[in-house]
Amino acid sequence: MKNMSLSSIFAVLGILVTFLHTSIVNATPAFARQTGMSCSSCHFQHFPALNAFGRSFKQGGYTMIGGQSMIQSDSLSLPIALNASLISKLRYQKTNGDDKTNAKNTGDLQFPDEAALVIGGRANENIGFILEASLKESGNDNNFNSFKTHFNYPVNGTNYGAVVFLTDAGGAPYGFELLNTGAQRFMRVAEERKATAAQQFISGTGSPGASEAEGIALVASQHNFFVNVTFWTPNHGSVALSNPANYLRAAYMPTIGGWDVGIGAQIFTGTARRTNTTTGLSDDVDTDAWFIDGQAQGELGGKPVGFYFTYGVADSGTNNYFNSNPNDQEAWSVLAEYGIMPAKMTIYLGYLDGDNGKAASNTDRRLTLGGTWMLGQNVELQLWNTFYSGSAYDPKPGGGDNLTSLMLFVAF
Repeated sequence: MKNMSLSSIFAVLGILVTFLHTSIVNATPAFARQTGMSCSSCHFQHFPALNAFGRSFKQGGYTMIGGQSMIQSDSLSLPIALNASLISKLRYQKTNGDDKTNAKNTGDLQFPDEAALVIGGRANENIGFILEASLKESGNDNNFNSFKTHFNYPVNGTNYGAVVFLTDAGGAPYGFELLNTGAQRFMRVAEERKATAAQQFISGTGSPGASEAEGIALVASQHNFFVNVTFWTPNHGSVALSNPANYLRAAYMPTIGGWDVGIGAQIFTGTARRTNTTTGLSDDVDTDAWFIDGQAQGELGGKPVGFYFTYGVADSGTNNYFNSNPNDQEAWSVLAEYGIMPAKMTIYLGYLDGDNGKAASNTDRRLTLGGTWMLGQNVELQLWNTFYSGSAYDPKPGGGDNLTSLMLFVAF
């Protein structure tokens, strides 16, 4: 971290020490309340990363119960309480850039970076839902940041169903995703998503793994695989749509030698055909990109370890929602996380090598070193530093080529 100022290092360490002496908060979010199970039952090392049991809960459409009394009647099966959580991220970021009009160059306290009321769980025996309602003022009048209803019907050990969804920043994969590779924005190990996942690095007007999106996902899944065919449009709210774009996702998730393994592929294709209701003219959007990804979660020397890999390409095109640059965008990434103190402290190292698709200054490499400290199963502190290199940072831009970040992530 040689590009960090001495004052920044002491400031970060001071905040870290303060938090390490904070008492563990004994609170649980919405799904823990519904099931009566701890957060660590579903998450690998720390949230939001899922383990095999967490994937099973999601595959079942959030309908598993066990911690609450129920209201049961004909065609009705509801928890006696509406389960909710308060989710918030408080973040401080500092770059080594010289442009003082950029807040991150002087030290940017984002308070909050995110804040939402999350309500979710069982709506009926085979129907579950989740709603993220924004508690942070923004230009978006629709406070339903993300919402989905999962209709799930098990048949001979296979879950079949449909997920109707809306999201302001989760992309088409928000409908249904199970891996922790960053294929979908909200499911990743490291907070610095654009430096640790190809699906998050590649972007134009929107990103394959992080953009406005709404549609319907048709899903089939078992404990060791899932297939997701989604018809969607890159919008958030009402839209004049005559034809959706297409998204196909498939993943195989076997257990190999005691390791929980996953390997998958994503294909974005087709054109979302829309009409501008102001002008009456066509407002079509192409979606052209593909990815492969994989993960392995297990133990080495009695310590939890996770490995994650992504690779992908977004075709160049003036109307490609993911890349309007003159050349294809391409990136690959690897990330490893090691649990120094199981269920308490981890360190991780991630590397991404990308091509931003520009005619010049196109190579973009990002190295991230970080760690997490769990103040409680639902309270996470994450500290990381990202180093940027390649022709995209030569000469060094006004925003700098080094970013240090500290984040408190809570779910009550």
